Amino acid sequence: MNSATKQIAIFYGSTTCYTEMASEKIQAELESITSEKGIQAEISMFDIKEHALEKSTQYDLIIYGISTWDFGELQEDWESTWEDIKALELEGKTVALFGLGDQLGYADWFQDALGMLHDELIILGCDIIGYWPNQGYKFTESKALSDDGEFFVGLSLDDENQYDLTETRIHEWCSQILEEWTTDL
Repeated sequence: MNSATKQIAIFYGSTTCYTEMASEKIQAELESITSEKGIQAEISMFDIKEHALEKSTQYDLIIYGISTWDFGELQEDWESTWEDIKALELEGKTVALFGLGDQLGYADWFQDALGMLHDELIILGCDIIGYWPNQGYKFTESKALSDDGEFFVGLSLDDENQYDLTETRIHEWCSQILEEWTTDL
């Protein structure tokens, strides 16, 4: 990895602040790990309600955070910018995803918005890293599962039912994505 400062950005939509809080935890964890590993990185955070998704294309590593609402619906800020995704120039960019959902209250739609976002981004030619094992969750269906069904297409958090696992999951996932990302640099 060269010595130039790497630019990492987290773009999220948040109605009830849970996705925003997860973004803050991810930012802090990435700052800690990059400092520990001697990786020069600047980690920025953007609420998509106030910042256009187009801005994300300026970064070396892009992290998108989304939550699933009700019966597999998009969070309102993502819903209002959904068509903007198609215009993003992400060819060759590295992207990681995380999502929030309620696996017990909405077991048939757990992390569906995460899967829908993944499906929109993958066709743009980006390299998606950070697939996350689906062990330790109790759900019935999810659009966020990888083709083999073994992984979610990004970090899956459930602050409603498994808040006590959030910090550990964030730490492990941040370590994982930095390892996957820096291997290619």
